[in-house]
Amino acid sequence: MERYYQPEIECASREQILAWQNERLVGQVHNVWDNVPYYRKKMEEKGLTPDDIKGVEDLHKLPFVTKDDLREAYPYGLVARPLKDCVRIQSTSGTTGKRVVAFYTQHDIDLWEDCCARAIVAAGGTNEDVCQVSYGYGLFTGGPGLNGGSHKVGCLTIPTSSGNTERQIMFIRDLNATILCCTPSYAAYIGETMKEMGLTPDQIPLKAGIFGAEAWSEEMRQDIQNTLGIKAYDIYGLTELSGPGVSFECSAQTGMHINEDHFIAEIIDPKTGEVLPEGEQGELVFTSITKEAFPLLRYRTRDICVLSHEKCSCGRTFVKMCKPRGRSDDMLIIKGVNVFPSQIETVLIAQGYQANYQLIVDRVNNTDTLEVMVEMTPENFSDNLGKINEMEKHLVAALKAMLGIYAKVRLVAPKTIARSEGKAVRVIDKRKI
Repeated sequence: MERYYQPEIECASREQILAWQNERLVGQVHNVWDNVPYYRKKMEEKGLTPDDIKGVEDLHKLPFVTKDDLREAYPYGLVARPLKDCVRIQSTSGTTGKRVVAFYTQHDIDLWEDCCARAIVAAGGTNEDVCQVSYGYGLFTGGPGLNGGSHKVGCLTIPTSSGNTERQIMFIRDLNATILCCTPSYAAYIGETMKEMGLTPDQIPLKAGIFGAEAWSEEMRQDIQNTLGIKAYDIYGLTELSGPGVSFECSAQTGMHINEDHFIAEIIDPKTGEVLPEGEQGELVFTSITKEAFPLLRYRTRDICVLSHEKCSCGRTFVKMCKPRGRSDDMLIIKGVNVFPSQIETVLIAQGYQANYQLIVDRVNNTDTLEVMVEMTPENFSDNLGKINEMEKHLVAALKAMLGIYAKVRLVAPKTIARSEGKAVRVIDKRKI
């Protein structure tokens, strides 16, 4: 039977959800106008005052906020509360330029932890469970968010952070961990290591996993579920909005419910910025309506996805977003074709490989090239060159069918692609564009 952490909110009527959103949006617009000069200036440039925003139907009038705004306003330009009222900073795990720094009041942290608690309960978590949080701690939001959510549910929490895989497995077994929270690539790595240790799924106490912070395909989900003997749930979030728990999967596993009492979602055309009708694919935009310290209005996530209001079998009434289908910014355009790493992952897993791969993009004689480096599994590993060539040809054909372009394939021995215990580095783009 489906359980809820806050049933009166998660199963509220659509009328009630809209009433909360209207009231909170109006309050938030006044908040940023009064307390964030950066926002006031952006609104004034569009000829807007807070009185122009009477509810969600006026949301489209507000200016977008992008990562560029966050860099420009770094570090304090978007903070809406005096620093003495802020109790924490979290930051993105990004590798380029200035990091995004997000601020939290204690109230912000409480609400964020509620969102993570909803995700844990949706994955079947109760106060009887042992929850191992193997996301990174520190500035990265994964560890602190799920840690707080786990406490709220009343789970016995093991804050292992990421890394030291043998110790992770020891704790899972010795402390009877029933829920694992980490990135999907790390879950796959833990599963792979357990398999090498000769452990079968029925020797592992885990029953559920909550995996997010990077893109992963449906095929990778099945793989993780089979290796660990669990049900694998998706969770989504951005540091800019709070962290994991902006949306989460329920038992239906058909998309993630957005916590609409805290966030309003829109889908826009990434080129024109026009709001698209429901069911259309486009870029996901979020407005945080309950954040005190670091409220973002119409933040462009660059994630491409679709929203659905179809009734969910779990009983929750929050709108659902599909898994992001790629990004409008780091989507690879190769020979004019849009290529998403998740498409390549789908092909590899369908062909019996694991999701251990790297894409190397280059430009030779003004022509884009794509090389896919793929690890062989211990089962299909061979040092017979003729056999490897055959396997490579087979993968080239499967990738061409999926992508519509030729990709060179290089099969390498198991464990030769560097493992990341945080986010996997999937793409190396050598083009000077």
